[in-house]
Amino acid sequence: MSSYFRRQLADYVEYHRDPWNCAMHVLGIVLLFLAAVLPLSLWSITVFGIQTSVATIAVVPVLIYWFLLDFALGAAIIGASIVLLSAAAMIVSHATTAGMWSLTAIMIVIGVASQIIGHRVFERRQPALVDNPTHLLLGPTFVMAKLFIALGFRRDLAIIIQERPQSSSSFSQQGRLEPHPPA
Repeated sequence: MSSYFRRQLADYVEYHRDPWNCAMHVLGIVLLFLAAVLPLSLWSITVFGIQTSVATIAVVPVLIYWFLLDFALGAAIIGASIVLLSAAAMIVSHATTAGMWSLTAIMIVIGVASQIIGHRVFERRQPALVDNPTHLLLGPTFVMAKLFIALGFRRDLAIIIQERPQSSSSFSQQGRLEPHPPA
């Protein structure tokens, strides 16, 4: 794991301490990924003699990014992406175009709403990507890291995700920097 990824993950974790917020993120991330690839799954192209969809080509750069951040997490995310891309392909093969666009809109609304509810209701602070837009791409690695930890793998990730930072100040629930009370 690179020091860059370690720092980014530690920063991301500070916005995702509540277990319900994390659960809302699992739902939201899966729905938003599927909503993003669903319309792109309509277009079939041939690359190097292999028939594929524009959706597959579109996700390759971010899959490479996740793979470079952490080999094991990236490989697991690639596996999950294959399942979601396959689901998108099945949906577009059985749905009308209007049905596919309706489903995409519904998934976007539910996906974004779950993220907002997770932060506003459970975490009681603004989303991480408001302060650092690169956190948009860290969500899937965070969710996969939580899964690895739950399955008993990756103690190095557990240390980062489950440890509270030891600093002279902390963020309040509203996201403002406040000093610790005197001891």
